[in-house]
Amino acid sequence: MDGAIKLEETAAASGGMPRRALRNITLLAICQALTQSSNTLMFASSALAVLTIVSPDMRMWANLPITMQHFGVMLSVFPASLLMMRRGRKFGFRSGSAMGMVGASFLAIGLGMGSFPVMCAGGLFLGCAIANMQLYRFAAVELAPGQFRAQAISYVTAGGVLAGIVGPGLARFTPDLWLPAFQATFCAVIVVHAIVFVVLGFIEFPAVKAEDSTGPQRPLLEIVTQPAYMVACAGAIIAFGVMSFVMAASPLAIVMCGLDKTEAPVTIFVHTMGMFVPAFFTGHLIARYGVFTMMMAGIALLVASVAVALMGTTEWNFRLALCLNGVGWNFLFVGATTLLTTTYRPAERGKAQAFNDFMVFGTTTTASLMASVVLELKGWAAINYVALGLVFIAFLVIGLFRLRHPSRASACP
Repeated sequence: MDGAIKLEETAAASGGMPRRALRNITLLAICQALTQSSNTLMFASSALAVLTIVSPDMRMWANLPITMQHFGVMLSVFPASLLMMRRGRKFGFRSGSAMGMVGASFLAIGLGMGSFPVMCAGGLFLGCAIANMQLYRFAAVELAPGQFRAQAISYVTAGGVLAGIVGPGLARFTPDLWLPAFQATFCAVIVVHAIVFVVLGFIEFPAVKAEDSTGPQRPLLEIVTQPAYMVACAGAIIAFGVMSFVMAASPLAIVMCGLDKTEAPVTIFVHTMGMFVPAFFTGHLIARYGVFTMMMAGIALLVASVAVALMGTTEWNFRLALCLNGVGWNFLFVGATTLLTTTYRPAERGKAQAFNDFMVFGTTTTASLMASVVLELKGWAAINYVALGLVFIAFLVIGLFRLRHPSRASACP
């Protein structure tokens, strides 16, 4: 044991992450990858699956199961975070995986019954699983030494690279395995969450400490009204809101624009690669250039994605626009998360993290619901103009903070 500790100390002193921390973060990244792949699979397939059982006048509500998933996240983030404060990360994360299996089962059964409400209920249960997944990035901070905070968040987020391969791959391979179409897709989600449940058992999460829940705490209002917290929360909200709004609409937009439905998984794959490949180096870029510089870079890329989307509706317009959207999301969201972790004390982390995610997924709930409605009524261009407006708000919020708090901005990692 002493030798292992010395090895870890040597690794940390030489600039590398300790081996035990790296092992745990790698396993957590695998869980992130698998859970995110099921989420990607939902985005790529659920709306198209709904179209097989609803009447034409219900097409604008095809994204409702995805909306219910986001609503489930919004309802679950506070209970999930507080449960982990009391029972530990492992218990909370595995409970989330179990809910994921239940939700996917509802989707498969609902599709077989031709029941839209049952499918929506499945989305709600899946939201509980995704709520837990969103806390992986905060758990990563607890698994690594302080100087590796941004890298730990970045590495776990990078697990989405595998999700970008597995999710769209399953979306292309599973829909027609048996009838009804897409039922095999939702069965695959059950298997994915079962694997995550097992892998979580091998991660050495820190034990729950009394000071984590009984230490000094400020009122929630005092925490969330800190300027830095508000900027971090706003950045995360807009990053996820814009990404979710455009991503949820894209499979339907691809079909509406006359492209084959098999293009949807390809575009989602490119988008997911854009979201998660940069995560291998986003943490290093934040450490070198600062969190606000990277958040502004994310905003610039989101603007570029809108410009490409408005130039045409070929498959390459969709692919490049969604790729740029993904990279912009990564820079803005990882930067916002890193900033958020500097705004609360250990005993405050449960409520501070939960409030942030509550706001984020309250926004994505609305965004995913409105995506198919706006697309059906106003078209693909309108989707992108709305996204551009949201990105401009992020630019104003971050820019004003940098002007008013230049010392804080330069001190952030």
